[in-house]
Amino acid sequence: MATLYPLKFKTIFKDKIWGGEKIRTYLGKDFSPLPNCGETWEVSGVKSDVSVVQNGPLEGQTLAALLETHQEELVGKKVYERFGNEFPLLIKFIDANEDLSIQVHPNDALARKRHNSFGKTEMWYVLQADEGASLIAGFNQPLDQEIYLEKFNSGHLIDILNKEEVKAGDVFFLPAGRVHTIGKGLLIAEIQQTSDITYRIYDFDRVDDKGNKRELHTEDALAAIDYNFYPEYKSLYKEKLNEPVEVVTCPYFTTNILEYTESVSRDYAAKDSFVIHVCVAGSYTLLYGEESLKVSMGDCILIPASIDRVTLHAQKGFKILESYV
Repeated sequence: MATLYPLKFKTIFKDKIWGGEKIRTYLGKDFSPLPNCGETWEVSGVKSDVSVVQNGPLEGQTLAALLETHQEELVGKKVYERFGNEFPLLIKFIDANEDLSIQVHPNDALARKRHNSFGKTEMWYVLQADEGASLIAGFNQPLDQEIYLEKFNSGHLIDILNKEEVKAGDVFFLPAGRVHTIGKGLLIAEIQQTSDITYRIYDFDRVDDKGNKRELHTEDALAAIDYNFYPEYKSLYKEKLNEPVEVVTCPYFTTNILEYTESVSRDYAAKDSFVIHVCVAGSYTLLYGEESLKVSMGDCILIPASIDRVTLHAQKGFKILESYV
């Protein structure tokens, strides 16, 4: 059985009705022959799109096969006891050349009942934002299902949604149930539960190249929506150089931002979890034992739970999202 090491996977490219060119122009990932790319799946255990290892002796193996073989050595004892042979996180980049549909995701209980699946809690990190770009997260006023339906049926749904102008570096945490959409002009890194269940509420009456509108899930969404109003939807954090900053912690994942201009060692022995690095700026060399791996912007690296300590050797500087369960 091959020894585990930090794993990089082949990118899975997805063209979308709203996708653009930034996956290629900004992240340097060639998605041809697709006409555009709306999403890349960088680390995925979703059954229809399981990641395949790109580097080292395990090249060509799937994440699912590695998990079955290595179990807690790959993901950690507590994680394996909780999730078994299902990898719990899905890592994506999203390029919105147009607004995405207004949508919501079910929580664990509803997703299990309806789809035998995990729910979908997620977070967004804004890598790049065109001037004036915005997104929608939650409601802008207190309401209930009755008021929601009244606004929806009268064509005034947009009036009750919380719209935020955003810039690079902004973070939004989106628990299952929060109505949301990514607006055009945004390139986003997304960390989420392993789930591909989306209830599409409104799609701006768009049609595909055959003239068909996409399916809406109006009724399904009603039981999934969190109708509560919250005073703040953006995750507020203070940027710090050369020390980790925790930006999201929830039952499904914790994410830190590490922005460093110098080398740093990270001790993961107490985590009892795999760790994922999403490089959102710069580059570094990941040192582990006697080995090393070069990491650049747009790379996503899965560090197995069996690796207790790594060093991130900075050349000029880097910024990463560091996530674990």
